[in-house]
Amino acid sequence: MAKKNYKTKIVLIDAHAILHRAYHALPDFSSSKGEPTGGLYGLASMMLRIIADLKPDYIFACYDRAEPTFRKQVYDEYKAGRAKAEPELVAQIIRSRDIFTALHIPIYDLAGFEADDIIGTIVEKLSKGVRGETSGSLEDSPRTRQASSAQIIIASGDMDTLQLVDDDRVVVFTLKKGLNDTVVYDEKMVRERYGFEPKFLIDYKGLRGDPSDNIIGVEGIGEKTATTLIQEFGTIEDIYKQIKKDEQVLLDRGVKARILEILKNSEEEAIFSKTLATIRRDAGIDFKLPKETWAETFETTKAEGLFNDLEFRTLIGRLKKLEIGPRPTGEVGLQGSSKSNFSRPGSAEGGEPAVGSPTSSEPEVVLHSPAEELEIKQLAIALWLINSDTTNPKLEDIFEYTRTEDLAKAKEKLLADLEKLGLTKIYQEVELPLIPILEEAQARGIKVDKKLLADLSVDYHAKLKDLEKKIYELAGSEFNINSPKQLGEILFTKLNLSVKGLKKTAGGSQSTRESEIAKLKDVHPIINEILAYRELQKLLSTYIDNLPKLLDEDDILHPTLNQTGTTTGRMSSTNPNVQNIPTRGEQGAAIRTAFVAREGYELMAFDYSQIELRVLAALSQDPELIKIFNEGKDIHTSVASRVFGVIEGDVTKEMRRRAKVINFGIIYGMGVNALKANLGTTRDEAQEFMDNYFASFPTIKKYFELVIEGARDRGYTETLFGRRRYLPALHSQLPQIKASAERMAMNAPLQGTAADIIKLAMIRADKDIKEAGLSDKAFLLLQIHDELIFEVKEGLSAKVMPLIKKSMEEVIKMNVPLEVSSARGPRWGELEK
Repeated sequence: MAKKNYKTKIVLIDAHAILHRAYHALPDFSSSKGEPTGGLYGLASMMLRIIADLKPDYIFACYDRAEPTFRKQVYDEYKAGRAKAEPELVAQIIRSRDIFTALHIPIYDLAGFEADDIIGTIVEKLSKGVRGETSGSLEDSPRTRQASSAQIIIASGDMDTLQLVDDDRVVVFTLKKGLNDTVVYDEKMVRERYGFEPKFLIDYKGLRGDPSDNIIGVEGIGEKTATTLIQEFGTIEDIYKQIKKDEQVLLDRGVKARILEILKNSEEEAIFSKTLATIRRDAGIDFKLPKETWAETFETTKAEGLFNDLEFRTLIGRLKKLEIGPRPTGEVGLQGSSKSNFSRPGSAEGGEPAVGSPTSSEPEVVLHSPAEELEIKQLAIALWLINSDTTNPKLEDIFEYTRTEDLAKAKEKLLADLEKLGLTKIYQEVELPLIPILEEAQARGIKVDKKLLADLSVDYHAKLKDLEKKIYELAGSEFNINSPKQLGEILFTKLNLSVKGLKKTAGGSQSTRESEIAKLKDVHPIINEILAYRELQKLLSTYIDNLPKLLDEDDILHPTLNQTGTTTGRMSSTNPNVQNIPTRGEQGAAIRTAFVAREGYELMAFDYSQIELRVLAALSQDPELIKIFNEGKDIHTSVASRVFGVIEGDVTKEMRRRAKVINFGIIYGMGVNALKANLGTTRDEAQEFMDNYFASFPTIKKYFELVIEGARDRGYTETLFGRRRYLPALHSQLPQIKASAERMAMNAPLQGTAADIIKLAMIRADKDIKEAGLSDKAFLLLQIHDELIFEVKEGLSAKVMPLIKKSMEEVIKMNVPLEVSSARGPRWGELEK
C-alpha cells in the first residue's frame, strides 16, 4: 500500500467529540464574565493546531443535533448510560458554533443523525468522486475532481470514526489522552491496533458490544473472541452463513462449543448491534464544496474579536502567527510531512504544551535595550492593575489592550486609564518600587543542600515502595496505582466501595481525583495509603528530584518571583513554586531543611500573624473583633468561646481547632457544606457554628453583604489601597458560578489588602536596611504568602531582626495592630524563635 502525495487536504471536524473532551479537561475554566469557556478554549486551541500543522484546503465542522437520532428511535437504550450534559457544557456546545463561524468554517448537521453520520456522508460523497461516480454526490467540476482525489482527515475524539479509514486517503486524527496527546490512524495503524481492517470494526462492535454507547453486542463474547472470529471468518453475516452451512468448520478452526452455541442463539442481537454501530453514509445533507479554498477566504478579524470576547489571550497570539497559504513542497500528506507535529502511538515526538498554559505557545519577546525591558515590565503591571484577570501580561497583551504597537502611545493610554480608575497611587507607591527589590532577590537566590536532597530522594523512594506494597496488600493484587482506570476498578469494582456523592469522569466512570477519593477516608484503610502515596510522589517529582536540576553551578536556586501572577494582588513563584512546599508535617519540613544559608550567613523568617483576620477587623469595623486584637488575645480561643458558649478558660484544643477552621472559612467565603466537610461534622452543626459566629460578630455579616452588593453594582471589589478585582460572574445565570463569584467578592478585599501590606513591608524593610547601612549584609530572598525570608550576615541578628520586625509592623496604621513573628537559623526548616 504505497503512500501518496495528495494535492488537496480536506479536514472534517467532529465538533461534539472534541468539545466534550476539552470540556472535561478544563471543567472549571471560565471567563471573568462567568461564562464557562473550558470546552471552547480546547476546541479553539485544537482548531488552530489543525490549521497550523495540516494546512488544510477545506475544513468542515459536523455537529450532533438535540433531536433523537434514528438509533434512539429504534433502540431506546442507545447511550442510555451516559450522564446528562451539564448546563455549562450545553451552553458551550451552543456557543461553539461561533468559533467555526469566526474561522470561516462551514457547519453541517441534520436532525436524526449524529456528527459521525454527517462525516460518513461527506466521506462517501467525496469517495464517489474518486471512483468516478459523481452523479448523486457532487457536481462535476475541476475543483470537485481535485477535491475528490484529496486526503480526508477526520478530526475526532471518538474512535467510532476509525471504521471510515481507507488506506491513507481517509485517516483519523484523534486524541489519545487529554487534548495534546494525538495520533493519526491510517489503515495500517488500525490493523496494527485491532488485528483487522477498518471495515470490520462494525462487526467487532456487533459481537463485543460497546458499553460507552450501551450497544449490547453478544453476551459472553469479549474482545479476544470477537477479534478471532473476524480474523477467521470476516463479517458477522459471513460468520452466520458459515454456521448455517457447516458449523463444524467453526469448531475445527478452534471456536469453542460454548461460543458456537452463544452465536447460534444471538444472531438477531449481533446484527442489530452492528447496525447501531454502523456510521451512516446517506444523511440527506446538501454538501457543497466552496468555490474558494478555506485559505483563500480566511481572515482573522472575526476570530480575533471572538477570542478577545472569550478572553483567550494566548490563542489571539497563535492566531496572528498562523501562516495561511500554499503548502510548501514536501509537506503534502501526513506521512510525508517534514514538519508534522503528529505522532504515532508510543512516539515521543509531537504534541503541544498543555491547554490553559498562558505562555506555552508564545515565544519570548527579545528586546535590545534594558530600558525597553523595564518599560514593558512597568506597562505590564499597569495593565494587570487595570484588569487583574490578565495575569503575567505579555507585550502582545499590552498592544491588544491599547490598540497600538507604539510603546509610547501604549504607555500614554495605560497611564491615563490608571488615573481614571484611581489606581495611580498603588502603581507608583506599591508596584513600581517593588520591581528592583524582586529582581535583586531573584538574582541572589537561595542556596540548596543538594546532598541532603539526594539522601531524601533515596529515603522517600523507599517509603514510596513501602506504601506501594501496603496498597497492593489492601487491594489483594498488584496494579498501576497511577492509572485512574485501574485504581477505579480496584476501589469501586473489586473492593466495592460506595460511590455515593462521588463525581464521575467524562466517560461516566467514577473519578479517582484526590478530592473525590478523600471523601472515602473513613470507608477503607486503602484510601489513606493512596492519599499518602500521591502526596509523597508529588513531593518527589516536584521538589526532591526536580530541585537539583534547577540549581546553578554554585547550587543556588533562583525561583521566579511573579509580581503580577495572581488576580488578587498576591505574589506567586515559579521554577519552582516555593510557595507550595508544605508548611506542616515531617516531609514538608525535610524539604525546607534543604534550603540553607550561605557560609557566614544565617536565614531569618518574618511572618505576619493572622493578617487577613486583622484586615477583616479593619475593613468591617466589627467592634468585638477589634477588641480581641487590641487586647492581644488569641483570636481562635476568643472566637471559640463565643461560638461554643463557654468562657475562654474552658476552651479545649478541639474547640480552638474548630474555631480556627471557622475563622479561615469565613475569610474565604466558605459555605455550610464546605464548613461541614472541613470540620468533619454534620450540616446542622456546621450551620449552628456559622449562625453563632455571625451572631457574635454581626458587623462582619453586614460587611460581607455590603461587599457583595457593591461588587454586583460596580462590577468590582476594592482593597484598602484601591486595588480592584472585577467580578462580572456575579451576574451569571449559572448558580454555581455566581456563588463562586460571591465567595471571591468576600475574599478579594481581604486577601488583596494583605497582599498590598506585605508588598509595602518589603519596600519599607528594604529602605530601612539601606538607611541602617546594612544593604551589603542583609538580603531579601523569598516572599512566601505572609512571610519574608532574608539572608543576614552572622552576628547581626540582634540588630537586623528588630529592624525588619518594626518595618513590617509599622508599615501602615490600622485600628488593630499588625503582629510579626520572627525566627532564625542555618536552614529554612530549622528556624528557631
